[in-house]
Amino acid sequence: MSGKSELQKSAAIVRISEEDIKSISEDLRLKLTPEETSAIYVSSVLYRLLDLLLYVEFCDGTCKDYQRVYELTAPTPTVKYPRTPGYRDTQDDSWYYRCDIKGAEKGLLAGKTVAIKDNVTVAGVPMMNGSKLLEGFVPDRDATVVTRILDAGGRILGKSVCEDLCFSGNSCTSSTGPVKNPHDPTRSAGGSSSGSGSLVARKVVDVAIGGDQGGSIRIPASWCGIVGLKPTYGLVPYTGIMPIEKTIDHAGPMARTVEDCAALLEVIAGYDDGNDPRQFPAVPHPPYSKLVNDGIKGKKIGILTEGFVDVEEDLARVVRQGALTLKEAGAEVSDVSLPIHMDGLAIWTPVALEGTYQMMIKGNGHGYNWKGTYDLPLQEALAGAYNLRPFDCPLPVKMVMIFSEYMQRNYQNKFYGKAQNLVQHLTMEYNRLLKDYDVIVMPTLPAKAFKLPSKGHSVYETLKLELDMIRNTAPFNATGHPALSVNAGLSEGLPCGMMIVGRMFDDLTVLQVARAVEKTFGE
Repeated sequence: MSGKSELQKSAAIVRISEEDIKSISEDLRLKLTPEETSAIYVSSVLYRLLDLLLYVEFCDGTCKDYQRVYELTAPTPTVKYPRTPGYRDTQDDSWYYRCDIKGAEKGLLAGKTVAIKDNVTVAGVPMMNGSKLLEGFVPDRDATVVTRILDAGGRILGKSVCEDLCFSGNSCTSSTGPVKNPHDPTRSAGGSSSGSGSLVARKVVDVAIGGDQGGSIRIPASWCGIVGLKPTYGLVPYTGIMPIEKTIDHAGPMARTVEDCAALLEVIAGYDDGNDPRQFPAVPHPPYSKLVNDGIKGKKIGILTEGFVDVEEDLARVVRQGALTLKEAGAEVSDVSLPIHMDGLAIWTPVALEGTYQMMIKGNGHGYNWKGTYDLPLQEALAGAYNLRPFDCPLPVKMVMIFSEYMQRNYQNKFYGKAQNLVQHLTMEYNRLLKDYDVIVMPTLPAKAFKLPSKGHSVYETLKLELDMIRNTAPFNATGHPALSVNAGLSEGLPCGMMIVGRMFDDLTVLQVARAVEKTFGE
């Protein structure tokens, strides 16, 4: 035998057959003729047209390309700080996994303890994302926010419980059990960043990371009585965090004080070198911690009338009084109206439901059509779990799957596309209002903390409790405006959250107004 013989290798993919082509053609209603089917399988016509491989059969050449991609090694981020896997905490309902990862000796977060929401990857520490589907998964990389926290001297004490696949505003769906409200153990801590809210409120940690697609930072912040900021879309990199829907994904800081919230934001904000497609290359990033106490004299604050519709009377009263008290800090405060705010939740809904189905479910958490870092181990774990045990998805996600599949089969992406167009209009309307006002304020949620569902609750009652609080929070996930919840006082012993919404990338003013609220009610 002349020449060098190539050794056999493990095939990256099973080669497509003519039967596969026929089956896919039928499913996609392509109506391929037998001749066309054969041509796709054995012909080199397409490659001749593309002038790529003039002599190789189409399928054979394509399989070789996939084989080469399989053999190449993709870069994996360096894990900079040593740690052990830690241990499962069964005593505190707010922890999923405990660990102790010490960061740099100096930095803005030196001496601060941190909880990381369990949808965020921490290398070597198990990650469940609140779901039985991911139980046993161990990430091989640190999310960008984790590395930045450790670089700034933070000390990570563990992974905080989150709701099942992060798809509930209540704190009753996690596979590890419900998270109880620190102010009343019969009530919800709020979700989906439930453990982060509880741990911060109980002073178990100083600060925490949360995620927010419909209110999941601000809901627990409101019900636990802490500070929680959903930053401007793209300000904080989402790299290494379990995606839900790319256009509404946010990650941000949770803390007991606005100053700590500002410090954590300063650490985690900023461009991530193209790893996260949600970001813009030039991300404004002022020193929030140094400027947060600059005051709000002369700032114009609008009390959004529509944000108070169908809100519990005592909660509305506390928030309104809190806003009016800001006059004492030198701000101008007045009522303002924006009727389209009442449609914000409706506009968010097709994006959240159908987008989640395409990205988190059918796309195994990542989907297609974006440049950046794909977490392949997480993607593979989700693909296997969805294929093996789709029945283990929580009921809110099953609802998303059924309704979105129905819409896809009957209306394709018509309503998703129209909703995204309406998001642009909604964004411009908020922007128009924010030309005249530095921030707008309203109750974060329509009610104080819900009672946790008991065994006596019907399935419908429980489902209603999981998503029936996001009418004020969800619109700003769609538009991307910075929105922060800060406690404005108590009623019946329960916290009443005020939401402060600002201009795009003006998270600093939002923090400054929140700091004024904090000072008004004592620290």
